[in-house]
Amino acid sequence: MIEETIALTKREVKKWVKNPFLLFMMLLQPIIWLGLFGKALNLTGLISVSPELINQLPPEVQDQIGMFLNQMISETFGGTTDYFTYMAAGILSITVLFTAMFSGMSVVWDRRFGFLNKLLVAPISRGSIVLAKVGSSVIRGMFQVLLIFSIAFAFGLKVGNAFGILDFLGMVTVLFLLSLGLSSMFLAITMQIKSHETVIAVANLLNLPLMFASNALFPIKQMPQWLQTIANFNPISYAGDAVRAFILHSNAGFDAAKVTADFQFLIVFALIFSLVGILIARTGLRKG
Repeated sequence: MIEETIALTKREVKKWVKNPFLLFMMLLQPIIWLGLFGKALNLTGLISVSPELINQLPPEVQDQIGMFLNQMISETFGGTTDYFTYMAAGILSITVLFTAMFSGMSVVWDRRFGFLNKLLVAPISRGSIVLAKVGSSVIRGMFQVLLIFSIAFAFGLKVGNAFGILDFLGMVTVLFLLSLGLSSMFLAITMQIKSHETVIAVANLLNLPLMFASNALFPIKQMPQWLQTIANFNPISYAGDAVRAFILHSNAGFDAAKVTADFQFLIVFALIFSLVGILIARTGLRKG
């Protein structure tokens, strides 16, 4: 089963690598998100006070106002006074979400062009088909995460003064767990669908709640109470918290207890949805 899974995963990855348009879009998407959306939506700038007004105040008052505003912004945006840094950490989770959403699209095309039927009559485990789809989705997601993280530096991402290789590995592990759970979940859904139009419709339907009912782009505390309840059960919120904790790791402190809780939630999420997703997907293959 392992050899079968590896062979099918290689096939999925090769289809992705050999498609110039997909590679171009993969490069273009993070530039649009980070360069246009990230820099245009400067929420922390809305809280700033005019320099002309501050200069009219006594020096000691100027310092107090600056400290107060920085503290308020930092508490609102997870420990940073730069909204771009806050948003860039969330975009990493959003990228994983978008990649996972269409993890099952290849199943629809394989079914449509007859390749899936060849796999179903071949003497291979059907579990290897599912694992290959999930595995290729995770590989694509992680590759895009590394790309976007690199591009974010060019646009002004600010990491903490204690950020190091362990924080980087912790961030990658968090996003790996998120990708594994989301890919399995979306694959289980799309395995039951035979029309690519329906897959796109379902993906778009789930996209907005998962993206906006989270802390990826906006702090949960500033949301209405009913939306906070939803966001607190959203795996993207837990991934966003952990990723920001690693990126903003500074000598001033690191909330290990909070990050541990985020890891526990994501591990449970990945395990449950991987098992459930694989079982449901295999059932969909039997109907295939």
